[in-house]
Amino acid sequence: MEIETSHLMMIFFILLFAVSFWKIYAFLPNKQLEDDDTTKEAQEELQHLMLKVIKKNGGNLESKKLFDLMISDEEFDKKKFWRFNENRLNRVLSLYFLQNPHLKNIEDIYEELK
Repeated sequence: MEIETSHLMMIFFILLFAVSFWKIYAFLPNKQLEDDDTTKEAQEELQHLMLKVIKKNGGNLESKKLFDLMISDEEFDKKKFWRFNENRLNRVLSLYFLQNPHLKNIEDIYEELK
């Protein structure tokens, strides 16, 4: 039984394809990082912290002041939320407003929390 060149090329192609696929798969992240702040739990934690800070400091807050108060709070995990910035706070606020369409601003959130 003679092996033709085309059969040999096909065998090497399949072998190299399998090795390439394995190498790519080996480098893809397959477990959650401990400082991943994009999970649902992290979003809920930020939302809880935001509501706590609003309730504690009143409704006369601008987003910049709310951001400063949140990062200075003792519950704020600086290692986990090291990427937290004002844009992220605005996304958390927007998500909260979408979940509660009757609320329009931080003052409304405060009035509801009282």
